Amino acid sequence: MYQIAPNPVSRLYLDFDSFFATAEQHFNADLRGKPVGVVPLDRPNTGCIAISREAKALGVKGMASISEARKIVPDMIFVVARHDVYVRLHKRIIKVLETILPVTHVRSIDEVVCHLLPSEARKGHALADRIKTVLASAFSPVLTCSIGMAPTELLAKIGAEANKPNGFALIETSNLPKSLAHIKLTDIPGISTGMESRLMAAGVTDFRSLWAIAPKQARAIWRSVEGERFWNELHGLHAEKLPTQKRMFGHSRMLPADWRTPQKVAICARQLTLGAARRLRRDDLRATKMSVSFKGGGYRGRTNSRKDDLRWDWEGSFLPARDDHTFLETLGKSLKEAERAVNFAPRSVSVMLHGLTDDKQMTSDLFRGQMDPEQCGVAKWEKISDVMDKLRRDHGPEAITLGVQDIVPGGYLGAKIAFGRIPDQADFGSAPVDDAKTHFCKV
Repeated sequence: MYQIAPNPVSRLYLDFDSFFATAEQHFNADLRGKPVGVVPLDRPNTGCIAISREAKALGVKGMASISEARKIVPDMIFVVARHDVYVRLHKRIIKVLETILPVTHVRSIDEVVCHLLPSEARKGHALADRIKTVLASAFSPVLTCSIGMAPTELLAKIGAEANKPNGFALIETSNLPKSLAHIKLTDIPGISTGMESRLMAAGVTDFRSLWAIAPKQARAIWRSVEGERFWNELHGLHAEKLPTQKRMFGHSRMLPADWRTPQKVAICARQLTLGAARRLRRDDLRATKMSVSFKGGGYRGRTNSRKDDLRWDWEGSFLPARDDHTFLETLGKSLKEAERAVNFAPRSVSVMLHGLTDDKQMTSDLFRGQMDPEQCGVAKWEKISDVMDKLRRDHGPEAITLGVQDIVPGGYLGAKIAFGRIPDQADFGSAPVDDAKTHFCKV
């Protein structure tokens, strides 16, 4: 066993409970105390992306479809996700939290990290209670959170997640591994089912045996230095996360059953491409590659999430570009190839722009002059794309489109909230949705 001198408690991890579901209950008081599911589409077979604590208490599992959930709770209420509403609420929450503690990191739309001074850490449970009281007063009691305090972010996150809903945990390394011996490996952030298999193969079957491994053994199991970082965090030693470098801009979308035809898949892929292109331009970058993927088939995994076993991938390359025309032309090539090669109905489609560069890194093509017709055409389309972006900024996201802007079920193409990514307001391709206008499912 390694003997270490751990850091004192200095991290607070705050994790909101069933955030999308409680956000809907916050905005619509009639939903409070009732089983609620938030879904991406108004379709009977779509899966819940959030369920309220009332639904969980009645036995509804995460990712359950509307039809599956109603077999358990016939009167369960379903609403369609409103991502722009949740983003606005998130920003208001951050402002309120900042009146109590500085927010050091926003890890997702419903998770934040605060670094604690020794005087703040000593308050322990009292500080957590104050945060919850202030949030309840500023918003509503239904919008609850779970809080973990520990020497490191990983331990604080484990504490918060293990004490949901509306819980609190103070974890000190002097009480480890005993205080977390009941935690399942897959309940520890960073340990997926695949990583669990690697750990099992190495003889690590529970928290105690995970605690007992050596740093270099962790590195070997993870097959990277991330294993040692994980070991340090688990043992109360800070391991700062390395700054991430943007490698791609992309979006994906699950398709309802009636949108799995080649024509409708193309409509969806087109909108995803345009959304990714707008984000690329806002970061003043260019792409040199595009990847398009379709997934289908599938089965239910251990966590009830859908696992796709059919997949088609395509990649195309081009000179550094930032204009919609280049990207749509490349997408067209991929869709022609898909018509020939794909022999299943896609359940999802994704488009990624990558091979990123900026103007400083670009080198001119030795075989083309500055007045080359093709280069002039690219410059023209870049100007058109820039003008369209400005018109959308000045007059609203629906002010102008390149071609017909088809409505895809569920909306929010390119602006869905994902872990680690909170969309900008400019990502939303339609007018803001009123907070009070709950979108009830009709199915």
